[in-house]
Amino acid sequence: MTTTRAAATDLDPIPYPFNEAAGLGLSDLYEQIRNTPGMLRVTLPYGEPAWLATRYADARFVLGDKRFSRAMAEVKDAPRQWPVIRPGGILAMDPPDHTRLRTLVTKAFTVRRVEQLRPRVIDLAESLIDGLIEKGPPADLVEEYALPIPVAVICELLGVPAEDRPQFRVWSDNALSTTALTPEEMAQNQEDLRAYMGKLINEHRAAPQDDLMTALIEARDVGDRLTELEMVDLCVGILIAGHETTATQIPNFLWMLLDNPDQLKKLQAEPELIPNAVEELLRFTPLGVGASFPRYATEDVHVGEVLVKAGEPVLVSVGSANRDALKFTDPGVLDVTRENIQHLGFGHGVHHCLGAQLARMELQEALRVLLARLPGLHLAGDITWKTQMIVRGPRTMPIAW
Repeated sequence: MTTTRAAATDLDPIPYPFNEAAGLGLSDLYEQIRNTPGMLRVTLPYGEPAWLATRYADARFVLGDKRFSRAMAEVKDAPRQWPVIRPGGILAMDPPDHTRLRTLVTKAFTVRRVEQLRPRVIDLAESLIDGLIEKGPPADLVEEYALPIPVAVICELLGVPAEDRPQFRVWSDNALSTTALTPEEMAQNQEDLRAYMGKLINEHRAAPQDDLMTALIEARDVGDRLTELEMVDLCVGILIAGHETTATQIPNFLWMLLDNPDQLKKLQAEPELIPNAVEELLRFTPLGVGASFPRYATEDVHVGEVLVKAGEPVLVSVGSANRDALKFTDPGVLDVTRENIQHLGFGHGVHHCLGAQLARMELQEALRVLLARLPGLHLAGDITWKTQMIVRGPRTMPIAW
């Protein structure tokens, strides 16, 4: 496909997303589009057409400029890959409501709080590897290692009992599915999860604990800074966002390293590079099939050479922006020694990922223990890929060592 445009407003939108769901490839179309002036008009399976930001400068601008609204998507026919518009909670809010909720949660994810959790994550990773070694290869990296680590951490933060975590996994998968559920099933899944979270909140009210949920209850009941529904949806959002991406990126990162064996060997020889490697892998790995959440212009705004008119949506391709040659030298090369990696893997602006520090720490320790304890780590069969989810990654990943 050849794409040429001056302002692109007179061109018919082209179908989006471009990436294949199975695998972690970045479509060649992105590079072609980045090298063409302006932005492209695209159309998703559902919703109105949108502008697509593919360059780093444009992506960072849209994510960070207060004239772009997430909340407006709730009242628009938002461009999306699924038939229903999902309630977005804090992700769908603008300041000042967004600021009010974010301020309450930020204290749970400070650098100091995250560092206090690091020994727990190391112990958990070590015990999981002990189990793999005792059982012997092959093993499923996803079910037996990548998923249990972030699920345990976020459930402990919110006080979710261990026996309830399998059911929570089903609800979470359903919430992030793009096509597996009907609109009615999606609504029922949401209500079931809300009902469970409401019950858990009431249990914490009756017996307060030293966890994030109790702190949010105090903010709701004492400070009156949260409505009951806001608190329920905030806890649901933290549970889902707090484990799914990290659990997906652990096998994704291993897949990328196995595909770049020189970088894998370098990390095994120099484990002190792992924190930097995590940043490079966050830059290099295009997690989504496409851009997920539109930003709506609240007034006419110039994005580079394009005038985005008030009420028009812009989709930001983080995966493409993180491969922009105007920002990164040799962007298509995985280099775990790369310096000053200012990627957009955790977003930018007011919606920058709340749990970025926690995710970084979990990814660092999961990768460190995995590479240190399992010499000769390699695939032991075919990967089964998630194909009906917002994020891309292995659903099962057989490994041996």
